[in-house]
Amino acid sequence: MSQHDFINGPAGRLQNIYRPSSFDKPAVLVCHPHPQYGGTMHNKATYRIAKAFADKGHAVLRFNFRGVDLSEGEWADGEGEVDDTKACINWLAEKHSRIWLAGFSFGAYAGLKAAADDKRVERLFAVAPAVSLYDFSFWDHEQRPLTVAHGTDDQIVTYNQVEAWVKTLPYAVLYPIESAGHFFAKHMDEMLAALLSGLPK
Repeated sequence: MSQHDFINGPAGRLQNIYRPSSFDKPAVLVCHPHPQYGGTMHNKATYRIAKAFADKGHAVLRFNFRGVDLSEGEWADGEGEVDDTKACINWLAEKHSRIWLAGFSFGAYAGLKAAADDKRVERLFAVAPAVSLYDFSFWDHEQRPLTVAHGTDDQIVTYNQVEAWVKTLPYAVLYPIESAGHFFAKHMDEMLAALLSGLPK
């Protein structure tokens, strides 16, 4: 059963939902899209990503960035949100020896940047990463596996931009989701299947 609670973050308490698991699998932290454009941990894609990992037996933590719903603090230009993510990684690390991280849109930026200098995060998943809006060069020399899923008809971050970025990353794999836009309307199941396709059954 999911547990609703708060984690102490750098700008105050962070509202979260944690779903534990009895299986010996990595715990997954899921980061939601841009708070200033309506992004929350209840965003449909964020919820579905979290549920997909939980259904495969992973413990899953999703949370609201500072200033979102019941999380304390206020928007901090992306950098404060990276620190929020780090606080959640630390919280998960107290409970789990292995951690993965998944992020959607802005959440992919905040998640990857938080994990860039934290090798406790073993594997990463980026859905519609906002490479046109943020500098992802911090990931340039990364050797951890990264799975990327992106819609070919994304109207916010073009597929070509994401494809060009992934080509610079030898340990990243890109799954194009044909005809999908940024929010994967009518293509959510295809996106989730691609995201999980490289994992053990």
